[in-house]
Amino acid sequence: MKRTLISAIALSAATAASAPTADLPQAGSEWFTAGQEAIQAILDRQDNTNTAKNVIVLVADGNGVGTNYATRVFAGQQEGKLGEEHVLPYETPDYHAALVKTYNINAQTPDSAPTAGAMNTGVKQRFNLINLGGDAIHDDCSTVAGNELTTFAEIVSGMEKSVGIVSTARVTHATPAAVYSKTANRNWEDSVPEGCDTQKDIAAQLIDQMEAGVIDFAMGGGRRHFVPEGTQTDEGGSGRRADGVNLIENATGLGAQYAWNTETFNALTLDGETPILALFNDSHMEYEADRADDDEPSLAEMTKAAIEYLSQNENGYYLEIEAGRVDHANHAGNAHRTLVDGVAFAEAVAMADELTNDEDTLIIVTADHEHSIAFNGYCGRGTPILGLCYDVAQQGDKHSDELVLADDGKPYTVIGYLNGSGSVLVEGENGYEGSRPDVTQDEATDLDYVQQALIPKSSESHSGEDVAVYAKGPWAHLFDGTLEQNVIFHVMHHAVTAE
Repeated sequence: MKRTLISAIALSAATAASAPTADLPQAGSEWFTAGQEAIQAILDRQDNTNTAKNVIVLVADGNGVGTNYATRVFAGQQEGKLGEEHVLPYETPDYHAALVKTYNINAQTPDSAPTAGAMNTGVKQRFNLINLGGDAIHDDCSTVAGNELTTFAEIVSGMEKSVGIVSTARVTHATPAAVYSKTANRNWEDSVPEGCDTQKDIAAQLIDQMEAGVIDFAMGGGRRHFVPEGTQTDEGGSGRRADGVNLIENATGLGAQYAWNTETFNALTLDGETPILALFNDSHMEYEADRADDDEPSLAEMTKAAIEYLSQNENGYYLEIEAGRVDHANHAGNAHRTLVDGVAFAEAVAMADELTNDEDTLIIVTADHEHSIAFNGYCGRGTPILGLCYDVAQQGDKHSDELVLADDGKPYTVIGYLNGSGSVLVEGENGYEGSRPDVTQDEATDLDYVQQALIPKSSESHSGEDVAVYAKGPWAHLFDGTLEQNVIFHVMHHAVTAE
């Protein structure tokens, strides 16, 4: 009897599975038809096994799965949608995707230097080091020699390809520096300790790599690290180099073009032959929310210029593009600027996709790590992602107009941080104490609002959570499952060497 019952259930299940979907009561639902279309798009996808002529890696620094979710909702709400249903340019079915484990050799919670280094060399690295093997020690110059790793940029320049870097951070900062530098301390941007003769500072390494023909195009911030102390920079700031060397003059002396604002950016000759060094700020470039159009180019504009320049090389190119300030706004606990820069990153991805051909260009979209960002509930659909949590409505799709209250009787924002400068705990005579302040919707959605946090820290920290990687083009289908971060290099290398 038991066997007969099991057989009957199995037959019933098989019959249901083979029944036309049009007969199902949910077949008329938009959700159902959208699901069918999504599956069909995946079924229609063909693996691309061409040799990659070009590789573009777009890194939104600090844009883990959580931060990316917030950017998606924010972007959708900026377009008048409820937000949750929005699709970012790299979240479409023609992109393959995987999860990426970001830990460093000696750190559960990663740093940007070794995470970017892992993507550029194929091996995990130690906290705060760039492109040095596992025997190198942080802050110890003597351990550099013999531990230098070969970068993807060096490999492809040996294949006669061009190499470019674009960043809204300083070009000497961790993620862009991982394309060209090798250092025992990511903070040695304009100097090294006395007696250190095994490596140069990061800015000097960039110019050396331009002279060697490895780096052809470098664009971002960080002007102060290229100019001597006491020397005025283009915008009236002061250089920081203690060695008295003006690296900008060295670069132009080698024949490089130099730009420092939008006007000089627009005047660049994108011939693919004359190296380009563009430094648009003494430190990092402005947040997108604060950027003036006549002051600095956008990330999408820099992406367009880089691709136009690098594509002049018939042998192809490698380009790394970083939205560095997503990370910085997260560190500040300021979700509003984080998400505005996240949208600017999405626009740069769309620009790169538009200007390239899937047949010969591997596009990889990822992050180096996540932050200690968190999301509160239970909020109704369309709740402003930067605002206070509205309750779920009994009817319709959109949230009710009632705010959800915590047990202290106060509303709360959708986004919070586990630590940071917005901590609800304040140091007093008897140690840290305090309670959550009341927050209005206007306050919560203000550009300068700092999200409430739990643990007090002057700067919010990274987290060890996975990030996502999205890819399209030659061999993009190799991104699948859950991968170690250094595997990104191996996909790139396979793509450019496959026959």
